[in-house]
Amino acid sequence: MPVIRIVHTTEWGPAAAWSRLTDWERHGAQVPLTRTIVTTPPPNGVGTSFTARTGVGGLGFDDPMDVVVWRPPAADAPGLVRLEKRGRIVTGWAEIGVRARPGGGSEVRWDESLRLRALPRLLDPLVAAAGRRMFSRALHRLLQP
Repeated sequence: MPVIRIVHTTEWGPAAAWSRLTDWERHGAQVPLTRTIVTTPPPNGVGTSFTARTGVGGLGFDDPMDVVVWRPPAADAPGLVRLEKRGRIVTGWAEIGVRARPGGGSEVRWDESLRLRALPRLLDPLVAAAGRRMFSRALHRLLQP
């Protein structure tokens, strides 16, 4: 599986950036034809499960995910959340890290390993390119004021 890495800086402090990046319902709003449904009660943390449903009408697919690492940023440590994708169509993992930047704001690192089971591995570079574009756009939008 190819690994996609996106690094983005924001003027939001680590706690505010973390809050925006771990609001799972907002993720779906940033990806075309997708909505996100959290299937576990709050608060967020290890064990939180949600599904990104992508499609139109009855045609589409589910991308179920579980939070397996949950370390919000602290004054002396960066934050990290790791998601494991456990779908029939989409598998892999994602990690979103948030750390303070000197002088204010945050640096966000989004790493994702994505595999579409129905596609041959030969197409992995195309999947990675499409994923990089989609996740970059989503990350930018999630961090807009």
